[in-house]
Amino acid sequence: MMALKNYTSQVSASRSISLIEDKLAHHGARQILKEYTADGRVACIAFIMHINGIELPFHLPARIEACEKVLKAKVRRPNKATYKRIHDQAERTAWKILADWVDAQMAMIELAQVDVLEVFLPYLFDRAKRQTFYQALQTQGFQKALPAFCSVTESKGGD
Repeated sequence: MMALKNYTSQVSASRSISLIEDKLAHHGARQILKEYTADGRVACIAFIMHINGIELPFHLPARIEACEKVLKAKVRRPNKATYKRIHDQAERTAWKILADWVDAQMAMIELAQVDVLEVFLPYLFDRAKRQTFYQALQTQGFQKALPAFCSVTESKGGD
């Protein structure tokens, strides 16, 4: 099995967040803000992009808990101190991966391989429902939202 990307990153979460904010601002994002968890950690970067004359809100979450769960599952002999280190590492890893992803997406935008909406559409945020476009698709069953030309057949292999 391949090693997980950035699973040993020593880049602080705040540094990765700053890099993301800089990239977003450089590419036209407005009103960049951070949303925090109850324990004071940044959970999400929210921002506005003007696309075709429309202000569109986006939310980019760092799914730290999911990252932590994966990292904990890889520990052979866990103890309390190890779990604390994993908790901190998960935050660094989740944000570093997101920073790398944003950097790669912005490079593709700069090279006219994709446009902003193509990249960030899953993260388009419905303020009234407090959910992203992707979360809305999950909630209502994404098959209903697929275009007719897609001709989807249900998988029997559990995929």
